[in-house]
Amino acid sequence: MSVESVREYLSRFGAQEKIREFTESSATVELAAAVLGVIPARIAKTLSFKSPEGALLIVAAGDAKVDNRKFKDKFGYKAKMLSAQELIDLVGHPVGGVCPFAVKSGVPVYLDQSLKRFDTVFPAAGSASSAVELTCAELFEYSAAEEWVDCCKLPEAAE
Repeated sequence: MSVESVREYLSRFGAQEKIREFTESSATVELAAAVLGVIPARIAKTLSFKSPEGALLIVAAGDAKVDNRKFKDKFGYKAKMLSAQELIDLVGHPVGGVCPFAVKSGVPVYLDQSLKRFDTVFPAAGSASSAVELTCAELFEYSAAEEWVDCCKLPEAAE
């Protein structure tokens, strides 16, 4: 999948024009924050985990880290990230471009509470040099998220 598949997917919400593409990489939280001119916490990183059904995505703030205990309490199994190949096979997006839009059928998306601190956030849009600015409500709707979860922890200074 690609920016084009995400553009087509977001067109059903009239949001395809919100996608921004860059000549620089936005593949990591730090790179995305630099190219967008925002603090890293506002980057909505999409984390991909193995699940009994295949894959599960959690979108979290750029400064948040998965709390293994909270993850296991919520989902009933240990958090284990997908490999680069599993990511392509199970989710459909490459490393650096993973986003909660236009993913393969049956992949549930969850949004972490860490995002709610911001009016808008910036998830990737299907490539390592793209992003889209969305409100949390738009992100919830457009990603077809299952629910808001509390599976991450913030750095001490941010709490």
